[in-house]
Amino acid sequence: MPRPSRPQTLRIPRPKDLATILDLVRYAVTQFRAAQLVFAHGTVDPLAEAAFMVCEALHLPPDQFDAFAGARLTRDEQKKIFDLIEGRIRTRKPAAYLVQKAYLRGIPFYVDERVIVPRSYLAEILDSELFTGKDASLVDDPLAVERVLDLCTGSGCLAVLAARRFPNAVVDAVDISVDALEVAARNVAEHGLKERITLHEGDLFGPLGDARYDLIVSNPPYVDAAGMATLPPECRHEPALALDGGPNGIAVVRRIIDNAGRHLTADAGLLCEIGRDRPILEKTFPQMSFLWLDTEESTGEVFWLGAAQFV
Repeated sequence: MPRPSRPQTLRIPRPKDLATILDLVRYAVTQFRAAQLVFAHGTVDPLAEAAFMVCEALHLPPDQFDAFAGARLTRDEQKKIFDLIEGRIRTRKPAAYLVQKAYLRGIPFYVDERVIVPRSYLAEILDSELFTGKDASLVDDPLAVERVLDLCTGSGCLAVLAARRFPNAVVDAVDISVDALEVAARNVAEHGLKERITLHEGDLFGPLGDARYDLIVSNPPYVDAAGMATLPPECRHEPALALDGGPNGIAVVRRIIDNAGRHLTADAGLLCEIGRDRPILEKTFPQMSFLWLDTEESTGEVFWLGAAQFV
């Protein structure tokens, strides 16, 4: 994968007549558009990114931006925000790395360049009606879920969300990256879940023995070779290990499917995100009846396979 380009020397103008939070957000949007930044790490456009960065710089709740938009800034606050705007443009690092925080379903997580920026569609699905035990639910009773496995846990965000979703479950979270597990450990501790989430270093199911689970979730590497070769600068700051899914994108996903059956209880299932690899996945596993789960921003990028599919 190409290395991140060397940061250019850059200093954007710092107007002196920008007084309020809204002024700085508007200014950031203008600068981000001019720099043609890419937004794919928790925000979808320059406005959302600017509001996120400004709120984090000022330690303001991101969902209460409107309440503070007209507040005037001190000189130190202005400088801090200008520095972030310049840093975002100069380095092309995702904003989450600059402020070392990302949100999934409104839950904050610590992040740095040892992990990819959390942005999985699985978070929305876990938080949906599909796991309430009601009509069309994929589990009969969320309170009866006792063991959950999160493969390729990265920052540990899905393990934390699963523990919150299934209050009676213990969660095993596995990653091959020691660096990623250090970030995950911090998030597990900050969310007070050290007694319920166990982190394992290893390759997929390798460190788990013959353990079986009521639910397996995974957001594994799934970018194919063509995608890796054309990653935008922002994505090149993320660890390639967490993105590279091999020549056709499903090298890791295929191994998960090949082995998941030995680790599922009778009524369990595998919930997995695979990006745009649906055609090659269905061609590779024609015997599997994938249930494709859509979200507000995705179609056919997450599948469910019930335990019966692996018999």
